Amino acid sequence: MDTLRHLLMGFSVAFQPDNLLFCFLGTLLGTIVGVLPGIGPIGTMSILLPLTFHMSPISSIIMLAGIYYGAMYGGTITSVLVNIPGEAASVVTCLDGYQMAKQGRAGPALGIAAFGSFIAGTLGLVGLMFFAEPLCGLGLRFGPPEYFSVVLLGLTLVIYLTQGSTLKGFIMMVLGLILSCIGLDNITGVPRMTFKAMYLWDGIDLVPLAMGLFGVSELIVNIERNVNLEVVTKKVENIYPSIQDWMEAKWALVRGSLIGFFTGILPGGGPVVATFVSYSVEKRLSKNPEKFGKGAIEGVASPEAANNSAVSGAFIPFLTLGIPPNVTMAMLYGAFLIHGLSPGPLMISEHPDVFWGLVSSMYIGNGMLLILNLPLIPLWVKILKVRYNILFPIILVFCIIGSYSVRNNALDVFVMMLSGIVGYLFGKFGYEPAPLMIAYVLGPMFEKNLRQSLLMSQGDLLIFFTRPISAVVLTVTIIFFITSFYFLFYKKRKNIKPGPV
Repeated sequence: MDTLRHLLMGFSVAFQPDNLLFCFLGTLLGTIVGVLPGIGPIGTMSILLPLTFHMSPISSIIMLAGIYYGAMYGGTITSVLVNIPGEAASVVTCLDGYQMAKQGRAGPALGIAAFGSFIAGTLGLVGLMFFAEPLCGLGLRFGPPEYFSVVLLGLTLVIYLTQGSTLKGFIMMVLGLILSCIGLDNITGVPRMTFKAMYLWDGIDLVPLAMGLFGVSELIVNIERNVNLEVVTKKVENIYPSIQDWMEAKWALVRGSLIGFFTGILPGGGPVVATFVSYSVEKRLSKNPEKFGKGAIEGVASPEAANNSAVSGAFIPFLTLGIPPNVTMAMLYGAFLIHGLSPGPLMISEHPDVFWGLVSSMYIGNGMLLILNLPLIPLWVKILKVRYNILFPIILVFCIIGSYSVRNNALDVFVMMLSGIVGYLFGKFGYEPAPLMIAYVLGPMFEKNLRQSLLMSQGDLLIFFTRPISAVVLTVTIIFFITSFYFLFYKKRKNIKPGPV
């Protein structure tokens, strides 16, 4: 009963005119950046972060969250019509969605994706409502040792679930932790790794770093590829799925929603991992696995349900424990800190308007996205035909303005451009920037709780094993760490072929 009362209070916040407007703007922008392959939700959030300084905290959080889950919807359109994922979480949708479009069934593919996303997103929000408060109660029992162990688990899972090389993911994580140490020591106040430059006393700002790694680097990559989008020319018809389509896709939607929600909770999981897992499960359980990759509607329904449900799941560790499970949540974490809010166990009790207002706005945003996606498909098709040599300069100008306006410092623009070039080179050599970004955000929390724990125990490392919650989490962390590197070296040994005798 309390949950229902709190939800009604949240709707009273979300339905305020300014919050409703920013919810609409966030979902609209999210859909557009999802439709257009390139900058993505992370780059868009980093560009808009400085603009939120003059907004109320709840309005800015609602808008940025809308960009995140809105991009999950928008990425589907590009995947189906162009066979290019507009967003990383829509990669799997290309496999069957584009094949359906080539068969003249783009309408049902987009329709089942939109309705499936709405259903999965709503179920995920129900799970968020009922899981959040118990986890907040558990979080109140956390001290520095427990927080250190949970953050370490998060960093380990980021490496474990890295799409590329595990070793490269580990290297990027370490680099992110090193970068997070730049600036004044958070306990003694002594400058570290500043090279006598006062600019670095506050550390490297999150906004220009994220803009460079995810925005500018992506622009360079797309310029190099000379992106030329060819949209399926057949008219999009019958966007409302038939009864037969619903019968074929119903269990895929249910399984995708469940897999996505619980995968989203895991640090390092998120929508991308959820889509691959759900698609694999669906193909394995199907009576006709051979039709996957040739236009199976289940191959669209399952990953689309998973990526939207994963977004809701990702908010659970973020809002209840203050630990962002993926890089997009790390950007949202920065927005919370900018507005003087601290996600964690006390969020619901100290800022109920923010928590329940955000949850309620996501219900409203899901409804808005359903309305935006189906009737406006012809508009999204026209947007896809905009030439990239027009879009790129506009996006770059916004990046420069955004990075400069954070602290009115031209050096931030330099940091953004430098990190953009570095991010481009990382991509060339197969190094993913996501582990670096998550480690950079979690680094101060990781270091602070480690040092506070050692101060409590007078340097005795056994404090992490004598406290039950910390011991369990740390044991799981060690298992994941060992298995990730075991598989790394096992693969290497397996690939070594014996030479001629």
